[in-house]
Amino acid sequence: MYIFLQALLDPDSGALPTVNTIKDQENGFLAHPVIGAIFYIILFLFILAVAAFIIRYFMRRKYYRSDSLRRDIMLVTLPKERTQEEKEGQPESNIQEMIDQVEVWYANMGGMRAQRGLKAFFRGRQDFFSLEIVAHEGLISFYVVTPHYLQNYMEEQIHAQFPKANIEIVEDHNIFKPDSQVTATNLVFRKKFIFPIKTYRHIDTDPLSALTNTLSKLDNDEGAVIQFICRSAKGQWHNQGAKVARKMHEGKKLKEATGGSSRFFNVIREIYRIFVPKKEEQPQTPGLVQLSARDEEIAKSIEEKTSRAGFDVNVRLIVSSKTKQRANHILKGIIDSFNQYTLYEYGNGFTKKGSFKMNKLIEHYIYRTFDEKRKVILNTEEMASLFHFPLSITETPNIRWLEARKAPAPINIPKEGIILGKNVYRNVEKEIRMKVEDRRRHAYLIGMTGTGKSALMEEMAKQDIAKGRGVCLVDPHGDLVENVLRCVPKERADDVIIFDPSDTERPMGLNMLEAKDPAEADFAVQEMIAIFHKLFPPEMIGPMFEHNMRNVMLTLIADKEYPGTITDIPRMFSDKDFQEYKVKKVDDPIVRSFWEKEMAKTSDFHKSEMLGYLISKVGRFVENKMMRNIIGQSRSGFNFDKIMDESKILLVSLSKGKVGEVNSNLLGLIIVSKLQMAAMARAKMPEEERKDFYLYIDEFQNFITDSIATILSEARKYRLNLTMAHQYLGQLVEKGDTKIRDAVLGNVGSMISFRIGVDDAEIIAKQFSPTFSEYDVTNIPRFNAYVKLLIDNSASKPFNMATYPPQPGSREIAEKIKELSRQKFARPVSEVDSEILKRTKLGSEKPEEKSIKTDSDRK
Repeated sequence: MYIFLQALLDPDSGALPTVNTIKDQENGFLAHPVIGAIFYIILFLFILAVAAFIIRYFMRRKYYRSDSLRRDIMLVTLPKERTQEEKEGQPESNIQEMIDQVEVWYANMGGMRAQRGLKAFFRGRQDFFSLEIVAHEGLISFYVVTPHYLQNYMEEQIHAQFPKANIEIVEDHNIFKPDSQVTATNLVFRKKFIFPIKTYRHIDTDPLSALTNTLSKLDNDEGAVIQFICRSAKGQWHNQGAKVARKMHEGKKLKEATGGSSRFFNVIREIYRIFVPKKEEQPQTPGLVQLSARDEEIAKSIEEKTSRAGFDVNVRLIVSSKTKQRANHILKGIIDSFNQYTLYEYGNGFTKKGSFKMNKLIEHYIYRTFDEKRKVILNTEEMASLFHFPLSITETPNIRWLEARKAPAPINIPKEGIILGKNVYRNVEKEIRMKVEDRRRHAYLIGMTGTGKSALMEEMAKQDIAKGRGVCLVDPHGDLVENVLRCVPKERADDVIIFDPSDTERPMGLNMLEAKDPAEADFAVQEMIAIFHKLFPPEMIGPMFEHNMRNVMLTLIADKEYPGTITDIPRMFSDKDFQEYKVKKVDDPIVRSFWEKEMAKTSDFHKSEMLGYLISKVGRFVENKMMRNIIGQSRSGFNFDKIMDESKILLVSLSKGKVGEVNSNLLGLIIVSKLQMAAMARAKMPEEERKDFYLYIDEFQNFITDSIATILSEARKYRLNLTMAHQYLGQLVEKGDTKIRDAVLGNVGSMISFRIGVDDAEIIAKQFSPTFSEYDVTNIPRFNAYVKLLIDNSASKPFNMATYPPQPGSREIAEKIKELSRQKFARPVSEVDSEILKRTKLGSEKPEEKSIKTDSDRK
């Protein structure tokens, strides 16, 4: 040290001091004020540097695990299918153009300024992110892991290049199992980082396919991860590449331009040149040097690599399998797939570089630690070649694709109204609601069985009930009614009416032939004929059937004190005295003329034929005791007008397994028609006094007639708000007649589509075009739907929605409400049987007289 200081202070002293000279002077050299000061400064700085590195070592060991936990793990999925507009904008044949957008993403990330300062020095840089291709449980997934503070920026950059990408914050994956064998390695460059690897621009196929095809061969109980730990490289790396290229252009060979000697020799040589500088030489003007084709290509490739943004990267491969041999075999296959990036002639390539401690390498993988010793520098083009999200042309099996596209909810989504679900788009969650005014234009739900239609209707009905609104729920299965019933608030128990035909001990009356005025009577008759058209093949329902049925039902309705029922229809043709008694109640001359002139002139033979024809349609309901005890009661067990005007709760359980399909359909058709009659009756009521009433119909195609168009267009005026659900469009088409389907799709306000079948995809996708395609509507997950919502009487842009899970209720409360409803609105079966027996006078000698006498007694 003294020698160098002396030479520095006195360069003209001549030869270097000898050893003896040093010994003679070493006791006094510190006394020299300048030498002593410099020595102590250097010593202090050396100790300070050592202390700083020791502190840094322990701080990094202390914080690297905790820092790794403050990272967001983003699962990125893209749609496999592309819309027609996307295909026209970017043909699938041009792979390079499809990957170019990935390079733009890397350019934005590589442009971030590398962290500097004391915090970065002591705790290490925290601005790195991890790109991971993970094969786990039979699926190949793509993850991006970032520090929490970078998550929004990273997400914005991904969406800027991949607008249709879905990014979901998830829990960390774990490819390890308790009995699995693990192997791993790092990949590093074969040459210096300034030399490029082969990129996608020089590979005819998608380079990602080679990596994913290897991962696709793993079994479900095996796992593998290709992990890239990346951070923006500091700018000095550009200078090194540019310097080598410049030296080559000056005529130096590649080895000389890159400083081919060992690093230790180069350091010694530089130190020597500091203290023993060369004699100044006359500068020479370099002439133009003609490089060989090979050197020219090498210099050009180095310049191209350094012309782009760069990343410091750790490349790790981790494999987990049942046996060590199998794990090594998988790892070798992954390493071999990286050979496609080797640029043999004048470029670079990857080679494995393991760790003396395998556990340490696994720990670095788990905590996503950046290892300075095993870093490589890659530019944006090279990164895009190594890791990019799967392209639509990628045919590798088992890739985790986005099952269906997502779209944001409208910015004017209502803040009030009934809750339908939530829209989660780019990690922004919005609650989806529908206003009361928009619900008056009705809602239409379609989706395959088990996709979530009933669950949504269930939650909507529960909310309406909790808000004190009037509700009717028509359920062809029974489970929906049961679930809603369990969530009825105690204070609304008295409002509940449960119509359950399978309760044969206390049947509840339901008479379609009740009407307050001629307009209602005409509507009831028309609907009843439409119901027969619905229940029986059209060829079995002719004009004569309609003519006879219309007059018979108008006659039975004319008796206001004791209205007739559907079960009385056959008796009107078989019992003359009963017929005469009912005809006396008729005021309409046309109807009286039917009996007194037309029927009076009909022979007994033709009457018997007519009777047989009518009984073939009505008899199945008359002869079935369960149905007879319901539709045979002259008075309905509840008043539909009061149900609507007083906001009651009517729960209709029409389980086909308990009551039969035809019986279920008949009762449902009657109830829907009666509700429509009650709604039309509100025409006499001032509009401001009409309370909204909500009708929910599951499998609604079974319970509507051709008048559905009238309901959809006019019922909203009377505050009858429909929510209809079914499975597929074919249920609305009968023998090629699409008028019901057209009425629904053309008049409904809000449309909610769960996953549907391929046969309906074309029609439904048009309703949500261009935001969603046929592929989307057929692949949307369970309990998710596409929505075209009516907002302030205007249709919104389509968006996706996830429904909320059903809220549990109390079975005990449901049982108590059931019993209360039975006692209030149903009658004992013995009482009903007795009434029907007396009215029909079965087994009596003169049923006509007794019938009339019984009716007189009731008066």
